[in-house]
Amino acid sequence: MICACGTTGKHSSASCQTRHLSLISNLGTLGNFDSAASICKEGDVVKQAMGQLGVGIMLTTSLLIGTGCGGTGKTVNLDLQQKHEAAQFMEPESVRIVIESFEDRRPDKNRLGLRTHLWGGATYFNVVGGRPGDMIAQVLADRLKTRGWKDRAWAVQVTPSGLTTNLNHADIVISGQLLDFSANAKSRLFSTVVTTGSKLVVTARNLLDQSSTTRSIEGAQRETLFWFSEDDVQKLLAATLRDDIDRYLAETTIEHNTLRSTR
Repeated sequence: MICACGTTGKHSSASCQTRHLSLISNLGTLGNFDSAASICKEGDVVKQAMGQLGVGIMLTTSLLIGTGCGGTGKTVNLDLQQKHEAAQFMEPESVRIVIESFEDRRPDKNRLGLRTHLWGGATYFNVVGGRPGDMIAQVLADRLKTRGWKDRAWAVQVTPSGLTTNLNHADIVISGQLLDFSANAKSRLFSTVVTTGSKLVVTARNLLDQSSTTRSIEGAQRETLFWFSEDDVQKLLAATLRDDIDRYLAETTIEHNTLRSTR
C-alpha cells in the first residue's frame, strides 16, 4: 500500500495520518499568527484613537481654561436698548407722557457688577454712558412708543438727568428710583453662572388732578452657561428690565388722561 505522502507498508496509513494531523496543526498555527496580527492592528487603531481623543480633551480643557482666565480689570459697557415690535399702525394716544431720568440710589454707582474669573482678577460691567437711570428711562420710553398700555403707541418724551421737565408739555410725568440694578458673573471650571437683579420704584404724577401712583417692582434672573460671552450678561439684564416694564404696564392703566393702578 502506497500512501499519498510516499510511504509504503502496513504502517503507511498511520504515518500519513500523523503527517496530515501535523500539517493541519501547522495551518492552525498560521491562523493564530493571522489572528495575532489582526489583534495587533486593532490595538494600533485603538491606541491611535485614544491618542487623538487625548489631544482633543487637552485642547478642549485648554480652551475652557482660557475662557475663564484671569481678568484684567476692564469695564464692559452694556447696551440695554432693544428693538420692539411695533403695534398695528395707528396715531399715538393724545395723552402727553414725559419720563424723567430715574434717580440712582444704589450704594455703588460706579458699576453694575463684575465677573470673577477662574484664575483670579475681574471684569466690570456698566451701561453705555455710565448712567443707568437715563438708560432705564429711555428703554421705558421706547417701549411705550411702540407697544404700551392697551397694546397702543403713546406720545412719550424723555427728560435726561440734569434737565428740568416742562410741565406745560405734559399730562403725566413718570419718574423713579433705582435701588438695585446689577449684573454679575462667576466663572467656574466648565461653566459660568450669570445673575441679574433689579429693584425699581416708579412714580407717576397726573397733572390734571395732581394725583400720583407709585409702584415697587423687583426682578431677578439666573443662567448657567457652558460657553460664556459678555453678550449673555447684556441679554439677561435686558430681559430682567423688560420683565419689570411688562409688570408695570400690567399693574397700571391710563384712563381720562390719568395713570392709575389696577391693583
